[in-house]
Amino acid sequence: MKHAIPHDLTIERARLVTDKAWEAYSLRFAEYSPKATWTTPTEADVQFTVKGITLRGSLGLTPKAIEMDLDVPFLFRPFRSKALSLVEDEVNVWLAKGKAGEF
Repeated sequence: MKHAIPHDLTIERARLVTDKAWEAYSLRFAEYSPKATWTTPTEADVQFTVKGITLRGSLGLTPKAIEMDLDVPFLFRPFRSKALSLVEDEVNVWLAKGKAGEF
């Protein structure tokens, strides 16, 4: 199930916001080895490592939302909500900065 964070930016600006948010998230939660690899200008593969298990997912940019999805084994389902919430919080901070023209 995809989790969408609404935005009213251009795709290019949404990509910049997503990159800034991911960079900040990666520094803040380095112990989970977060990685994002853009496979197209609007799609990225992401992964985290928790307790030796690698969790994989995706980020997608649409004209109205930044969409996230994370495939999580049953035992780690509680982590899915927390991970998506943490990423969403970081994206929202950067969305506000992007709208305010701070970068």
